[in-house]
Amino acid sequence: MKKFRMPTAYTILFLLLILVAASTWVIPAGAYQRAGEEETPVAGTYQTVDPQPQGAGDVILASFQGFYDAADVALFILMVGGFLGVVMKTGAIDAGVGNVIRLLGGKEILLIPVLMILFSLGGTSFGMWEETMAFYPLLIPVFVSAGYDPLVGIAVVLLGSGAGVLASTVNPFATGIASGFAGVSLGDGLITRLVMLVLFDAVAIWYVMAYARKVRGAPEKSLVSGFSRKFDARKGGDVPTLTSRRKVALGIFAAVFLVMVYAVIPFDEIGVPIPTLGWWFPELSGLFLVGGIVIGIAYGLGEADTADAFVAGAADLVGVGLIIGISRGITVLMDGGQITDTVLYWGERALEGTGSVVFLLLVYLIYIPLSILIPSSSGLATLSVPILAPLGQFAGVGGELIVTAFQSASGLVNIITPTAAVVMGGLALGDVPYDRWVRFVWKLILIFFLLTVAFLAVSAIL
Repeated sequence: MKKFRMPTAYTILFLLLILVAASTWVIPAGAYQRAGEEETPVAGTYQTVDPQPQGAGDVILASFQGFYDAADVALFILMVGGFLGVVMKTGAIDAGVGNVIRLLGGKEILLIPVLMILFSLGGTSFGMWEETMAFYPLLIPVFVSAGYDPLVGIAVVLLGSGAGVLASTVNPFATGIASGFAGVSLGDGLITRLVMLVLFDAVAIWYVMAYARKVRGAPEKSLVSGFSRKFDARKGGDVPTLTSRRKVALGIFAAVFLVMVYAVIPFDEIGVPIPTLGWWFPELSGLFLVGGIVIGIAYGLGEADTADAFVAGAADLVGVGLIIGISRGITVLMDGGQITDTVLYWGERALEGTGSVVFLLLVYLIYIPLSILIPSSSGLATLSVPILAPLGQFAGVGGELIVTAFQSASGLVNIITPTAAVVMGGLALGDVPYDRWVRFVWKLILIFFLLTVAFLAVSAIL
């Protein structure tokens, strides 16, 4: 009997599209009345509307519409791929990785806590999530070359930033938007979220380091042993010399990433008196395009070689761009079938007449499936918090706890859900099947879930 093999990310996402489309034939269509420029739903105004069941044609078109909606992210991914293609052509990455491993002298595992803390700080402060896509093709080869497997590199980026986003402190795209709709300040609940950040980050680092030690000592215990072949060739062989020109290329390479991080941090919204650039994917795409050209010129590749390397690098990430577009199609189908508000209304009904602890825990549980269906944290906050926060007042639950429950559920789901473009894109970059990631991370998800339940229950009592 032929052994079952997990379908590719494309198949999984298309199956989810079909499932969501089928649900529009079963779940009643409905809508809330909207108010304000943000068109936020008004609690108590839900009404059923004419059904809009989504058929086979809608399933096919949804992935295209999703790609149109995610064109800025997909183009950013292609520009990152092109940029890295030029850098790889110079040999600077290979030389730099080899030099780092030599300097660490067997202590490469120290990279895990350092990098995960940095990513978590980005996640908790400005919601660093889609931006991490640029780091996967950079760090996965580093950890593979150090004797680990691609899962370690993926986990460092995904769980580092994921723990930060889950315990967002001043993240304006999740905590900020949700706090505004809940009628509380960004500082309300900050102490609780800071404690959560430290604890969750420590647990995630311990979890990744334990796995990393295991697979380095016994490679056959790797969860992707026999699956991921993409980076095998990077083990062993001659390491390029770190010449002066390669050092210049690495300097420009590092500068591009530093500019990216600085440019997306909304300093004005988090109260830091530093000029805010406010860049997003179009500007960041231009940054990586220019960065690739500058590195090609500085290294002396020539016009033809630079162009060829850039196009080849972008081509390597076309699949990731497609995954991002397909995943957005799920939201397109839900909105087209007008079932998003119905799902939210069911949650509103389930919360009526409950006590503070039960109410808050139910809010958290309701946000978990909502986060799967609506992966955008800002979109989910806009849709749901204006409805759930007023209900919390009747149960004696403050708006800051609604915000914490919302962002905790959204952050938890985004670490594992196949509807998250970052998850599927990161796994594609590491050539890791989705089921391998689930097998790796499910225990940590359970730990995060139980810790969050404990935090919320204690907070509701106090």
